[in-house]
Amino acid sequence: MMTLIPGALEAYLADDDGQPIVMLNLLRFKPDGGRERYQEYLAMAGPIVACVGAKISFAGDGLPPLCAEAGQAWDAVVLVRYPNRKAFVALAQDPEYAKADPVRKDALIEAVLQPVTPV
Repeated sequence: MMTLIPGALEAYLADDDGQPIVMLNLLRFKPDGGRERYQEYLAMAGPIVACVGAKISFAGDGLPPLCAEAGQAWDAVVLVRYPNRKAFVALAQDPEYAKADPVRKDALIEAVLQPVTPV
């Protein structure tokens, strides 16, 4: 299972209203093949994402930031729409996903998973 902030998953589920959620993924790739390794991860994780009813809504390369603190530039941004919070938990705990997650970790220097809801 992916490494999450202690207590974060419990708080995430405690506020579950059953509505769709979007997971903002901010990604910083390792040099020398991190981006390519992340593509391998996507190929492995894609079918699992689909099985939980989630869908990549947007994926794009980061450009130099226009307004940010030092160190806040990201190589890529991915938005994944889940039908509900439990779908993300199902993905994170899926045994097949457990095989893909080390590939993700090997591709990245740093990542942020930020759940967001519509306002």
